[in-house]
Amino acid sequence: MGVDHERIRKAVREILAAVGEDPDREGLLETPDRVARMYAELFSGLHTNPAIHLEKTFTQKHDEMVLVKDIEFASCCEHHLLPFIGKAHIAYLPHGKIVGLSKLARVVDAIARRPQVQERMTEQIADLIMSQLRPRGVAVIIEADHTCMTIRGVRKPGSKTITSSMRGGFLQHSATRTELMALIFGRGDRG
Repeated sequence: MGVDHERIRKAVREILAAVGEDPDREGLLETPDRVARMYAELFSGLHTNPAIHLEKTFTQKHDEMVLVKDIEFASCCEHHLLPFIGKAHIAYLPHGKIVGLSKLARVVDAIARRPQVQERMTEQIADLIMSQLRPRGVAVIIEADHTCMTIRGVRKPGSKTITSSMRGGFLQHSATRTELMALIFGRGDRG
């Protein structure tokens, strides 16, 4: 089942009326339809299986870290239906097979494009890569700005939320974690 555009349109008209707006005002006439299309796009991950992006692998003897960093994403906080926007960093320690690098970005998009919390998103990406690729380890670090913290409530612009999920070698070996952090964030020695 896909997105019910008509139901969203009706709900948006009702919300506009509930906040004291006239949904028949010229500037708002097409808003319910635009919002329905936007939700279909923002929540498209609900109707896809992110594992499909990791099905095709390549046999490769590389046994050192593979890192794709700064994968930009936009998601929607399930608590307020407001966006959170950020970057995902994904590393894995191959065990005889690798995956196309763009596939990791596709996994991030598929998991981000659903009502989400950053903590769960981080775990879901790590667990999926671990189960599909069966590497010796996986690390996922996500940095994001949450508009539910910046434009409402506590209103703290500039605050950033960072979550991480470590599996296998990244969890068990501090030297591997340290190398990963240096590759993502730099060594911190600015001379």
